[in-house]
Amino acid sequence: MSNLRGIETFIRAVEGGSIAAAARQLGISAAAASQNLGRLEKELGTRLLTRTTRSQALTAAGEVYFAQVGPLLDGLAQAQSELSALQDTVQGRLKISCAVAFGRHMVAPLMPAFMARYPRVHLEMLMVDRNVDHLKEDVDASIRFRHVLEPGLVARRIATAPMVFCAAPAYLQQHGRPTTPEDLAHHPCLAFRLPLDGRLMQWPFLRDGVRFAPAIQTAAVCNDIDTLAALAVAGAGVARLGSFIANPLIAAGKLEPLFLNSGGRGRTRADPEPLEYFACFRDRQHLPAPVRVFVDFIAEALQDHPLLRAPVWPLAA
Repeated sequence: MSNLRGIETFIRAVEGGSIAAAARQLGISAAAASQNLGRLEKELGTRLLTRTTRSQALTAAGEVYFAQVGPLLDGLAQAQSELSALQDTVQGRLKISCAVAFGRHMVAPLMPAFMARYPRVHLEMLMVDRNVDHLKEDVDASIRFRHVLEPGLVARRIATAPMVFCAAPAYLQQHGRPTTPEDLAHHPCLAFRLPLDGRLMQWPFLRDGVRFAPAIQTAAVCNDIDTLAALAVAGAGVARLGSFIANPLIAAGKLEPLFLNSGGRGRTRADPEPLEYFACFRDRQHLPAPVRVFVDFIAEALQDHPLLRAPVWPLAA
């Protein structure tokens, strides 16, 4: 295995679908990646990939070679990771992706402590409200809602965020306070559009163990949760926000929570369904040390986090 760089370029090109994808993962130019692959093919005396300007495909020799060297490269990476762990020096690159609002309000504030604990881990954060392709986008771990989990990824639950329905005090004074989820059909609601498929995110509740989503009157739609929160503060209507966004605004008197006192029965009892967050990664058996320590760190840091609790209302004097 004298041409390890060429082998790594070949593997990444096959996994990523192009030499350009391999170059991005390796942090080199496309020209350098192409040269690496050319040197490997020259050393082996055979063509591994057929390449055009628009596509690539494995040759018969490439298929055999990929099947043999792919696991070897994974083994080398795992060995390096385990050596780092034995030496108590976790090191290497860590690229994570996360939903924008959760990343901004919950994950980012925790990262300075993580970076101080693991100074030799090089962190890259990708904040997007869509599902990333771990392989093609070279992502080590992603943080996702339950309903956008996908097959092929290992998922570990790291947090449960209460969902808070809320509106500005001035809005409630003018339009009245909805007391049941069914009342939302008579109030302007501020809805979030899912970038993944363009659907509006439902507003689900749990009543006597049964999940239901009431009809709502959609007054405004946005693909950014913080913008919806700003609209709610400005008195535009009712918003459904994660507790990590709503609680500080409620504490500041800018918003008031709805449906918190659900102590009755039947129609009068309905609890907003919480949103669960998961850390997702590709392989449980060969988990790189930076991914392992990140998932452990974030799960511990989010456990019983004050911003992941239902708001207290009315506010203490």
